[in-house]
Amino acid sequence: MKESISAAAARRMALAAQGFGERRGVLPAVDRRHLKRFLSRNGLLQIDSVNVLVRAHYMPIFSRLGPYPLGLIDDNAKGRKRALFEYWAHEASLLPLELQPLMRWRMERARRGERIYGGLAKFAAERTGFVEQVLREIDRRGALAASDFEGGKGQGSWWGWSEAKHALEWLFWTGQITTAERRASFERVYDLTERVLPSAILSLPTPSAEEAQRELLRISARAIGVATAADLRNYFRLPAEDMKARIAELVEAGDIVPVRVEGWSQQAYLDPAAKRPRRIEARALLSPFDPLVWERSRAERLFGFFYRIEIYTPAERRVHGYYVLPFLLGEGIAARVDLKADRQAGVLRVMAAHRELHAPAHTAEALAEELALMAGWLGLARIEVVPAGDLAKDLAEAVGRSG
Repeated sequence: MKESISAAAARRMALAAQGFGERRGVLPAVDRRHLKRFLSRNGLLQIDSVNVLVRAHYMPIFSRLGPYPLGLIDDNAKGRKRALFEYWAHEASLLPLELQPLMRWRMERARRGERIYGGLAKFAAERTGFVEQVLREIDRRGALAASDFEGGKGQGSWWGWSEAKHALEWLFWTGQITTAERRASFERVYDLTERVLPSAILSLPTPSAEEAQRELLRISARAIGVATAADLRNYFRLPAEDMKARIAELVEAGDIVPVRVEGWSQQAYLDPAAKRPRRIEARALLSPFDPLVWERSRAERLFGFFYRIEIYTPAERRVHGYYVLPFLLGEGIAARVDLKADRQAGVLRVMAAHRELHAPAHTAEALAEELALMAGWLGLARIEVVPAGDLAKDLAEAVGRSG
């Protein structure tokens, strides 16, 4: 018979799998070793360009380990000693170099025009000569960004992408070029993959698509703890048509175990090595693109937390704000705050603060402490709370007491 897991136990397993509940603030300086350990557990960092607070890929390590040098990730994503590379995983992501062979099946499918934005595949098929010319230009001149090509700023309806940007993105999808570095503006600078990634990585054997997908699912299971098939698939955005067979293969091998989870209508799968803590004491602000909440249906199943990012919603129709971070406290989501880093003024602004149902009585005090930790990490001198949202008054008072 299938094991039955309570909703509370599933929640704790998910938090532990993601590295929450461990002690923060008592570590030695967070360094490359901690980054490697984080990635061995979590698998990737999703990239997002929005910088109203701090870019999304910097947040998950702070959420789990506390303050760390902001240059740590950038330093490990460029140069000869890089530990990370960029590719499409859960959207655009930073991944450990060791995962590059597991992405080659996706690169090959992109070359065939599969599993890639339709516009890019169509463009590459129709403008083969131009794409080859762009590749030759990089080969000849070295690392280049789209803006380095004539007309690189682009015009038109597809996000204003230029023809050079179209060609570069197709070459990136297919693995012929990769990101050498990011400029201060966050613009990608591309170079030939063999000039960016270590030969020791590029010479590793290429697994079959089936082998690669199974390994990516194993990584997903470790990072999630307990999950539905859709949760496992979406961690690396794996193709739905392949997953029924891959999951069945992992079940047969004992790499994942079918279980029932209280309140879940879908079949669940358990990582056999998942930790089963009796209690989790967590406190963290979460990026909208943190793996704990990036799959919105999973956030609802685990925490009863309905979450939609409102960046693209007109201001007058926003409910909680522009760049809203969930606040994890204990084993649940206690609040959500709309944050902005005013770097010129040296202020962390709380544009709105909302309390969640069943939030603990000490939510405002705990959130004030976490905001102070974040402000210090970002080099901001003070916190200001705008009187918007049902938690704002209590939060402003707590910030005042702690300040």
